[in-house]
Amino acid sequence: MIDRAGLAEFLRRHRESLQPEDVGLPRGLRRRTAGLRREEVATLCHISTDYYSRLERERGPHPSEQMIASIAQGLHLSLDERDHLFRLAGHNPPARGPISEHISPGLLRIFDRLTDTPAEIVTELGETLRQTPLGIALTGDTTRYTGPARSIGYRWFTDPATRAIYHPDDHAHHSRVFAAGLRKMVTLRGPGSRAAHLMDLLLAHSEEFRTVWKDHEIGIHYNGVKRYVHPELGVLELTCQTLLDPEQSHFLLVHTAVPGSESYEKLQLLSVIGPGVSSDRPFGDRRKNSSSDVEENTVVGEGS
Repeated sequence: MIDRAGLAEFLRRHRESLQPEDVGLPRGLRRRTAGLRREEVATLCHISTDYYSRLERERGPHPSEQMIASIAQGLHLSLDERDHLFRLAGHNPPARGPISEHISPGLLRIFDRLTDTPAEIVTELGETLRQTPLGIALTGDTTRYTGPARSIGYRWFTDPATRAIYHPDDHAHHSRVFAAGLRKMVTLRGPGSRAAHLMDLLLAHSEEFRTVWKDHEIGIHYNGVKRYVHPELGVLELTCQTLLDPEQSHFLLVHTAVPGSESYEKLQLLSVIGPGVSSDRPFGDRRKNSSSDVEENTVVGEGS
């Protein structure tokens, strides 16, 4: 049963305890509210202000699990706080660990401050959970995919448009990295895991994957620099640094260029061009849905 009074009190108290800078929002000059405004929380949670306000007033419909998950992420709740919120709303908390998509508050705080560089948060299967505006400008909105196509490792072998943003001379090495990363995750998570499911799908649908998979490679890495091909700016050589949240198996990927280099100047231009390269298909050709530091390529998809 939903505990409306407890839910309302928990939401109100947590909203009032957060400051705009805690969640990557500007403070502004005329702030009288203690903590965040309801409309700010609603925006963070991707729900209407009216819906959120009714929850704080012990009114409205019984929120779904998806709605509670969105509110928990928007309020930057810890896993314990998220689980408590689910129980207040009358739901069982989601599973923790590698299948969870709830991003930890600490990782979000770092991510929210990366306003001047391409960055994203991905799962161990290379499924994008969050992107900075410059990340979207560089690779397109990779949070839009559904099903197996959410994994860049899956898209790499099944959707030719995915390869368009990478330098063609690097494609063969990308294939080896993605296959080796998936092999590691299949071994780690075992039969019946999502990694094993992706493996089965790729073996069934990609001749290239079957060929690379037969080599049984493991631990294939990038050389530290990845080359992207932007339709307006040309080739960008970027270094990808990776931060791991071991509790959730999420990775924060941050792309940077050497100061003073040509790629560095192009990144500055990318911030001017912004994320509006294409509304649905980055670079005009991406399909919506096709058939502590660690090594970046331990992730199956390793994000973008």
